[in-house]
Amino acid sequence: MTVRAAIIGLGRWGRSLVNAVHGKTDAIQFVAAYTRTRASAEDYCREKNIPLLDRYEDALANPDIDAVVLATPHSQHAEQVMAAAVAGKHIHVEKPLTLDRPSAEAAVAAAKRAGIVLAVGFNRRFHPSVVEIRKRIADGRVGQVMSMVGAHTTSTGQFIPAGNWRAQPDEAPGGAITAVGVHSIDHMIEFAGPVRDVLCTTGRYIPGPSDDTSNIMLRFKSGATGLLFCSVATATTLSFTVFGTKGLAEFSKPNLARFRYVPISTVAPTGPVTAPPDEIIESPAFDTLNAELVEFGRCIEQKRPYPVAIDQVLHGMAVFDAVVRSGKSGRIEAVD
Repeated sequence: MTVRAAIIGLGRWGRSLVNAVHGKTDAIQFVAAYTRTRASAEDYCREKNIPLLDRYEDALANPDIDAVVLATPHSQHAEQVMAAAVAGKHIHVEKPLTLDRPSAEAAVAAAKRAGIVLAVGFNRRFHPSVVEIRKRIADGRVGQVMSMVGAHTTSTGQFIPAGNWRAQPDEAPGGAITAVGVHSIDHMIEFAGPVRDVLCTTGRYIPGPSDDTSNIMLRFKSGATGLLFCSVATATTLSFTVFGTKGLAEFSKPNLARFRYVPISTVAPTGPVTAPPDEIIESPAFDTLNAELVEFGRCIEQKRPYPVAIDQVLHGMAVFDAVVRSGKSGRIEAVD
């Protein structure tokens, strides 16, 4: 079975999603498209041989469309997810699911009532480097997770026009959280469990209507801690390290290509404490967008839930709310 999908939103990211699977898999195929700016997408859709619809509702009403893939402004996600669920369409929606926990809960409830697959686009969970960290936590090689440190930055902020929806404060609260930070928060929740409270500061370093940089400290119910720096105003980098009682595991490079594991020293030192040799695994050519969409198609075909757990997504939205509140108040905010 090939899942027939409509891409909703054909900006930079929507086109990246289409390009990731177009002509590359039989798990999912884009058979229709809708975007608010039709004129800007006509040449692209003609090149890809994807019919361009006049309205989102046209995709929902079409019995030959099995699923919608939403690459639309964050503030539209809740309404679009609920409408698609009522229409019986499976849904892949870009992160964040919505812009607050209550609307996310409403969207998830609609999907559950409809019995459809709801996938949230945390594509980095599928990368081999992230899978390797997951395995080493599960098999005990990392030990108890003590702390996690992430840095996720990009220079995209300077290329986004001030009038673009991504630059608006109501679409990008909490500094760089919606653009990049939610990925690292998602990893932290998967690896250390529920967050107890957060402290966030934000800053604005390039011209624009929204803060572009965030520093976040997190405390987890398990006793673990987290530290995250994210920004869309500096050079691009990505690193994420899990520190455990038996070793550390991390991924780095903008494409997550480098995995590193270091166990703790087990030999009593006679001089300076030295670490055992690093274990390095390189995965330079993995396409996370292809992986997440292929998995979405397979989940629909096999009638099983998407592997990004919805309860973790919803908790991530509660953390998101607390981060936004803390960025405004300057205080530690509990995660509801």
